[in-house]
Amino acid sequence: MNSKKRVSCLFLIGFLFSGSFVFAQNQKKHTGAELYFSWGYNTEWYSRSNVKVRQPGLGNDYTFKRIKGHDRVGWDHQILKKGLTIPQYNYRLGYFLSPSTGWGGWGFEINFDHTKFIFQDGQDAKITGKLNGRIVDTTVQFSKDNGFYYYLNNGANFLLFNLVRRYDFYSTRDGRLKIQLLGKVGIGPVIPHVENSFFGKPNKPHFQLGGWNTGLEGTIKVSLFNYAFIEYANKFDYARYSNLKIYEGTAKHAFGTYEMILSAGVNLPLGRRPAPGL
Repeated sequence: MNSKKRVSCLFLIGFLFSGSFVFAQNQKKHTGAELYFSWGYNTEWYSRSNVKVRQPGLGNDYTFKRIKGHDRVGWDHQILKKGLTIPQYNYRLGYFLSPSTGWGGWGFEINFDHTKFIFQDGQDAKITGKLNGRIVDTTVQFSKDNGFYYYLNNGANFLLFNLVRRYDFYSTRDGRLKIQLLGKVGIGPVIPHVENSFFGKPNKPHFQLGGWNTGLEGTIKVSLFNYAFIEYANKFDYARYSNLKIYEGTAKHAFGTYEMILSAGVNLPLGRRPAPGL
């Protein structure tokens, strides 16, 4: 084993040992269950994706190939001048089990991200399949001026029911400053707001249950005075949308998402405080 590998192994062992030690020490300070809530904002990057369109009455069964999509932050030009629910926001409502159950550090949460997915305007979109009853393999310019737009703008809307694991990484002796690492995994429905137009035929914008998504999230949580906290999270999500309503038909769509999330929240300890010095 070369020196770099030895140093890396020693660092990893030291990290795991110190993390386990701090976790063990802090377990004494967690005397009960804990409820928490947070609110924050996010930005996203999306994989290229396909959208399959079916309009039987029009003789259409085609697919847009490798479409580019982007988010719409909402505060990028007018920060703090719009309502709290207009930008891309997120909230978490969670519960950590009491260590007395033998499951200290485990919890579950409701995890909602109001995200926005918008087809990039002006891109050349390849279409393959059947259009007006004829086989096609062509390209159109996807732009509102040409009668094309596709917005999940009032939300691509990922709702997840997460299993959460908490690791206490650092704590001051009085517990007034704590740094924790959270790992989360979950699955749930998507609730998109669907607004689109293909070949100049717009749908009626609406919310609907549109499929499912699954996500994996890693979070750094900094708690102050036991009750307030801030979180920075990185998240990967995969969503599959089906039966999305369009003009005289439906669409299917699937894509991957990378999110960065910044939140602030409150902890609500539900157990008794330990006696001084414990």
